[in-house]
Amino acid sequence: MTQTPQRQTRRGAMKTMAGATVGCLAGRGWLHAAEASTSGKFVEEQENGVEVWQVTTEEFDQSNIYCEIPYCSKDSRYFVYARKNNSLKTNRTEFMVVELGTWKQERLGTGNSISGTAMSHDGQFYFLRHAENGATDLVRAELGSGKTEAVHRMKDLKIRSLGTVPNNGRYYAGGTITEPGWKMFDVALIDLQTGEERILDRDPFILNPHPQFEPGEGRMLMIQHNRGGTYSDDGKLERLVGPEGATLYTLSVPEGKRTKLQVGKPYTTPCTGHEAWIGTTQEMILSVSGSGDFVPEKGNLLGVRPGKAPRVIARGYRFNHCGASRCGRYFWGDDWRPPYKIVVGSTTEEKSAVVCESKTKPDRRQNSHPHPYVTPDGKWVIFNSNRTGHAHVYAARVPEGIIG
Repeated sequence: MTQTPQRQTRRGAMKTMAGATVGCLAGRGWLHAAEASTSGKFVEEQENGVEVWQVTTEEFDQSNIYCEIPYCSKDSRYFVYARKNNSLKTNRTEFMVVELGTWKQERLGTGNSISGTAMSHDGQFYFLRHAENGATDLVRAELGSGKTEAVHRMKDLKIRSLGTVPNNGRYYAGGTITEPGWKMFDVALIDLQTGEERILDRDPFILNPHPQFEPGEGRMLMIQHNRGGTYSDDGKLERLVGPEGATLYTLSVPEGKRTKLQVGKPYTTPCTGHEAWIGTTQEMILSVSGSGDFVPEKGNLLGVRPGKAPRVIARGYRFNHCGASRCGRYFWGDDWRPPYKIVVGSTTEEKSAVVCESKTKPDRRQNSHPHPYVTPDGKWVIFNSNRTGHAHVYAARVPEGIIG
């Protein structure tokens, strides 16, 4: 990893790569050939030689889903994004699978929304789909082959958060609410082997829990704790977090035992609500408010593990959204200042570099936030930007030398 990457990537090289992979498309066997299309267009070459491509060209309400993990196939050949298609009668969220470099894409399936979506670290994608008689199915999809399979029908649960699945595929977890009144919230655990549904944890402040399975043994769930957050009695969000600020804790699986983490008040400034596991290290990466002892010059991107004080991972940027690679060696994040740079760096050494500028103008809509992530092979950054006036999904080729 280097601070200043050399100018190694060129548009011509990208075209050569795209042409080389076109011949492999037949091997995938696109399941919906009538719906398959090639979009994507070259946008610019930035000063460090990074090529930026606009993946989506139609003006749907669309996003790359989120940033905590790569929404990619295990071999990094495909990724999936979500778009809202109001012309559909039900299941109006389309999940579109894209081949990197050729930009060929097709609809993988349709679902309720991005709520409930999950991506295991071995590349299995999960989403929720309305079924007959008002039921909801949990669907598993293989990005490489395009095959989908309903693996569980929900009995009483309505998942309100992003979902999460461990590598062994045994469980599925997500945030829900089972009591009326919008005062108590839950983390649900579904045993996909036995079909059992149960509440693993309850709390008035896990209204936005962001549950994430530890990707190694899969015996821990990371939970975001929005202390002081409130809803009105009729289900309208009044306050996402109170003066106490957000923090994190873990839950043992399947026991549900809590372990507090030393982040957020009184240990650090409040957590921003953006965090992820660092590979199989059992350490988590997170950003905290960039103030006080955690201003950008001192570092507001931290690493923490149960029972230990946090450490600074990177300095020099006002980190907001963040994530870490499946191998655990590098992180990614966005600098929450114009032009909203996308930064990658080492998780073990204080080295980082800017990949590109997203040039977005964030507003209250989530798809205006960069939400960057890096493909498992370290060659592409996938992010959102509304630089054209409409939010689109972009891909930037990572020059050799930035990620070692």
